[in-house]
Amino acid sequence: MNYKMTIEKKVIYTASNTYSVLNNLTEKTKNVWIVFHGLGYLSKYFINYFLRINSEENFIIAPQAPSKYYQGKNFNHVGASWLTRENTIDETKNVLAYVDEIYKSEIDSPTHNLIIFGYSQGVSIAARWVASRKIKCNHLILHSGGIPTELKPEDFSFLTAQTQVTYLYGDKDQYINEARKTEETIKGTNLFGEHLDIHVFDGAHEINTDFIKKLSEK
Repeated sequence: MNYKMTIEKKVIYTASNTYSVLNNLTEKTKNVWIVFHGLGYLSKYFINYFLRINSEENFIIAPQAPSKYYQGKNFNHVGASWLTRENTIDETKNVLAYVDEIYKSEIDSPTHNLIIFGYSQGVSIAARWVASRKIKCNHLILHSGGIPTELKPEDFSFLTAQTQVTYLYGDKDQYINEARKTEETIKGTNLFGEHLDIHVFDGAHEINTDFIKKLSEK
């Protein structure tokens, strides 16, 4: 009897990917934002949530998730995903290497107030990038998403006393039930301790542009 064996192999190659920016990085810039979109978004549309904030004082960088797909049965809209459960370790390495290149290309020095913002699925990328690269940001915002379970308190031990961490979600979020609230609160408290502030707003699974505007004005 003949048996056929399927073997999964791997190659390493050079790839490129786009990202979006809003406003310019100048001597008037106070805040530099790196914002990670949620499942189904494209960065060129996601970045529009930051249009309300002062354009002279805020420079926004929106990385683009690499895996794109058609949404809906009519194939009119394109969305993107950061990661799935398939080949997650390698895919995470690829995504974080891509974010590294954006960071090197766009940020000339760490003199600005650096805000890392992850929304929904983007929370996992924001948290992993900050932890693995020891990014000394001024504010880490985890908006309506799950904190990766593999992260440990020591992964964030480098954060300074001035670093703020906000876990932000809507009280009507259809993806965050009571059990999920408890789970994320425990994870966040364990990881960030006194750095963590939990902010609940009146709303569903949606970007809180009011919070973004208020933060930009501090």
